Amino acid sequence: QVQLVESGGGSVQPGGSLRLSCKASGFPFQNYAVGWWRQAPGKEREGVSCLSASDGATYYTDSVKGRFSISRDNAKNTVYLQMNSLKPEDTAVYYCTVDLICLLTSVTLNLWGQGTLVTVSS
Repeated sequence: QVQLVESGGGSVQPGGSLRLSCKASGFPFQNYAVGWWRQAPGKEREGVSCLSASDGATYYTDSVKGRFSISRDNAKNTVYLQMNSLKPEDTAVYYCTVDLICLLTSVTLNLWGQGTLVTVSS
């Protein structure tokens, strides 16, 4: 079964850190770009970060540059998102994806995990 399972979400105060993980199974994970998207209540899902499979290039939406870092461990079929200096506006359900190429505006495949909730508040 093709599957993506996120973990690592939770509640944190502004300025805190979390590391999200996404475990993939059922497909050749190493052949795909990996990415993280998020969705806050009442808002559209937005691309946060992506890591290319071909050259290791990373991409981030402007609002998280310098604070978030994406990485992958192909031996473990896992993608990570290290989130530092968290802000209340980072509050959202975070989803991991795999895709053919890195685009933060859309996806070409349509494979998502179930999401993990990140809440940043005082």
